[in-house]
Amino acid sequence: MNLLFLNSARRGWGGNEKWISLAVSGMRRRHNVSLAYRDLAIARRIEAETHRLPFRHELDIETISRLVALIRTKDIDILIPTKQKEYLLAGIAAKLTGCRVVFRLGIVRPLKNPIQTYIFNHLAHGIIVNAEAIKKALTTSGLKKPGHVKVIYNGIDSAIIHKQSCVEKPRLPFDFILTGLGELSPRKGFHLLLHAFASFALQYPESNAGLVIIGEGEMRRELHQQARNLGIEKKVVFTGFLENPYPYLASGDVFVMLSSSEGISNALLEAALLDNAIVTGSSGGGITEVFEHNRHGLLVDIDEDDMITEAISLLYTTPELRRSLAKNAKTQVLKTFSLENMTTSMETFCTEVLKHSS
Repeated sequence: MNLLFLNSARRGWGGNEKWISLAVSGMRRRHNVSLAYRDLAIARRIEAETHRLPFRHELDIETISRLVALIRTKDIDILIPTKQKEYLLAGIAAKLTGCRVVFRLGIVRPLKNPIQTYIFNHLAHGIIVNAEAIKKALTTSGLKKPGHVKVIYNGIDSAIIHKQSCVEKPRLPFDFILTGLGELSPRKGFHLLLHAFASFALQYPESNAGLVIIGEGEMRRELHQQARNLGIEKKVVFTGFLENPYPYLASGDVFVMLSSSEGISNALLEAALLDNAIVTGSSGGGITEVFEHNRHGLLVDIDEDDMITEAISLLYTTPELRRSLAKNAKTQVLKTFSLENMTTSMETFCTEVLKHSS
C-alpha cells in the first residue's frame, strides 16, 4: 500500500505527533509511507518521505490542489488525516482522485454540528480511534456507520523509551517526585494538579516533595503564576518542551494525568513503563478500559480536588501500594500496547478499507 499521513500542526510535538511517528515507523516496514506536514520541526522527527503543504484552513484551495497532485504522483491508496482541519481537506482531495481516507482520532470528541456529522459520515472510508470511549462518543452523537470505526490501541516502543531514559538523569532536590506531561492547555488539567499538589505539600511539609511539569502551551504563564500564588513555586519545576522527557519520567514516583478529554494517553503509558504509579481521571477517556482502580493505578474524579489530593497522599504514605500499582501498570502496558500489535491492526484495517471501498 501507498499511505500518506497528514499533520497540520503549526508548532510543537504532542501525543498526535508521537502516534504518527510510531505508525509511520511500523507501517513503513512493509509499505510506502509519506507525510504531508506544515511544521518543519515535526517533519525532522518523523522518518518518512516528507512534503510540506500550507494547511491554512479547512478549505485551503492551494493545499487541496497540491494534495491532489501528490496523491496522483505517488499513486496514494489511503490518506490518513489526524487533526480536525485535515479531515475536510483530505475528504475533498480523495473525492477528486478516487483514493481512500481513514481518519485518525485520539481524543473523546463527539460530533457537535451538521458539518462535522457530514464529514465523518460521507467523507471517511474508515476511522481509527485509540479507545472504545471515542467510538462510543462518535456513534452516540450522529455517526451512522459504527462499523467503519476501528479501535486500535496505541503502540509504544519500549526499547527506545528505556534507552532514552538512561541519558544523564536530571538532578532534582526532592525525595518524592510527581510528574505531569502534556500541552499546557485547559483540557490537560495542570491547574487541577497544582491545586492538589499544594494541598498535599501543606499536609505533609516533611515530604520534601516536588512536582515536575513537562510541556509547553498557552497556559504557561498562568500556571507559573498559579504556583506562585499557591506558595509552591520552589517545589514545582517547569521544564518546557523536551524532545526527550524520559529521564524525568524515570526519576518520578507518581505520574498524574487529569485531562478532561483523552483517549489513552501515550504519556501515561510511557510513565507506567518507566515504573511510575499512576493517578488519572476515572471518566472522560479510555484508560478505564485497560486500567483498574486500585490494581493498575488510582482513578479519581478530576472535579473533586480532595480526591486527587488523597490519592497523592496515599501513594506517598504507602510506598508498598505505590510499588505494587506501578508494577501492575507496567505489566499491563507491555501486554496491551505493543507497536507490533498496533501496526498489524492498522495494516489489516487499511486492507479492509481498500477491499470494501473498491
